Amino acid sequence: MAETMTGADPAASWGPARNGTEDRVPLLRMEGIDKHFPGVHALKSVSLEVYPGECLGLVGENGAGKSTLMKILSGVYAPDAGVLTMAGAPIRLADPRQAQKLGIAIIYQEFNLCPNLSVESNVFIGREPSGAGFIHAKMLHRQTQALLNQLGVRLNPRAIVHDLSVAEQQMVEIAKALSLNARLVIMDEPTSALTETEVDALLRIIRALKERGLAVIYISHRLDEVLAICDRITVLRDGQNAGELTVAEATPEKIVRLMVGRNLDDLYRKEEAETIRPEPVLEVRHLGRTGSARDASEIVLEDVSLELRPGEIVGLAGLVGSGRTELARAIFGADRFDRGEVRIEGRPVTIRSPRDAIRQGIGLVPEDRKAQALVLKLAVRENMSLSALGRLTRLGFVRLGLERRLAREFVDVLQIRTPSLEQQVVNLSGGNQQKVVIAKWLVLQPRVLIMDEPTRGIDIGAKAEVHGLMTKLAKQGVAILMISSELPEVLGMSDRVLVMREGRIAGELPRGEATQERIMALATGVTSGETAA
Repeated sequence: MAETMTGADPAASWGPARNGTEDRVPLLRMEGIDKHFPGVHALKSVSLEVYPGECLGLVGENGAGKSTLMKILSGVYAPDAGVLTMAGAPIRLADPRQAQKLGIAIIYQEFNLCPNLSVESNVFIGREPSGAGFIHAKMLHRQTQALLNQLGVRLNPRAIVHDLSVAEQQMVEIAKALSLNARLVIMDEPTSALTETEVDALLRIIRALKERGLAVIYISHRLDEVLAICDRITVLRDGQNAGELTVAEATPEKIVRLMVGRNLDDLYRKEEAETIRPEPVLEVRHLGRTGSARDASEIVLEDVSLELRPGEIVGLAGLVGSGRTELARAIFGADRFDRGEVRIEGRPVTIRSPRDAIRQGIGLVPEDRKAQALVLKLAVRENMSLSALGRLTRLGFVRLGLERRLAREFVDVLQIRTPSLEQQVVNLSGGNQQKVVIAKWLVLQPRVLIMDEPTRGIDIGAKAEVHGLMTKLAKQGVAILMISSELPEVLGMSDRVLVMREGRIAGELPRGEATQERIMALATGVTSGETAA
């Protein structure tokens, strides 16, 4: 740690694995951890241990206690009871800096970056290589570039963070954690915004960390990743240990059974749609847009055309940066487009703002619910009514009785778990926050619902509930455009799949012909043995 803090090159320390695991003494052990918050018993005598050179999967539904347990381990919270030991010695973590000094690095699901600083400044913030009171800019650049190369990420270390995509910002977080040369790295949903190519790069890095003898705690709702990279899996349910499995004995069915206390047979919809109407409700014709936050001359969207029919779920796949989110924002009026037109039920419409889109019956569930869809300090009731204030007001005043009845109806229909309508949304789990976002649009009874990463960062039980809701909406005649980086979700939920590449629609696949290989071939432009028609 001392070398890293004074400017040693962290990438240069990626050496051969340590021999053995020191007679299987855990690097970290947590025993009997209890934690209370007002009105909530968040953790009830939880225990876990992780060994050098091991990746421990930590899984459970939102609200199971995973993040609280990791905040105790990183020094953010103090436990009410329990013991922590590291390499056999008891430890007390007064604050995050002390945890960092002990070699514990954590990558939170929510970013912890300074958006107006460069990538390299974020990676080494407070630990910049320096001498005689000056930062060694060239060394800072070189060390950051070396870390990014280890991650397999093409990023300019001098790029400003707020200009980066969500996936790129996540990679900056990972590089920052790796720069600490930690003995234990905690990753909390590190791949929630990454493409499969980027996930593969991250898993390679984790394997390299294990080979060096580092311990990794990997928190994820993506069970395929957990099974691919972890050695053991600890499952939490309702703030308690629900069980532990070795990866050799673990299956998705066993893990889900421990997580939710019941079998979960059908995560994705499998039946063919039966209620799709022939005439499109939404048509996008030759849509084009030039100019991005990074380059005013960059082609963002080029000649994009698509149709959505009532009762249909259309999956929109593609790599991060392919233009999927930009297309959604253009249709919704959040970003202006330069060329092309949008038609609703056969007639051209003018959409210059989200207000125009809402008037045409279009709703958007955005990729980042906390930054773009919710007012976290407002109540569940208030968030649900935000999109429909025009219908709920009289003489400039909100009709509270009507607002409460409407909110209560959707809390019941969507099975939103909240102690009351007045609960601040910030205090709900990720899955219930997502349901509030969806409810906000259902209040308006949309004809078209665009859903950008609708199950990002929510647990497997909530994911199944959102998928069920999407199926129900489609059967009621709503046309859904679903953007997702999870190919099993795209394949399982879509009646058709559109694939974007470099701002264009690269191809379309009917449900019966779509495979992960064909989607990736279209998304990357790489011809494989199986190509799309």
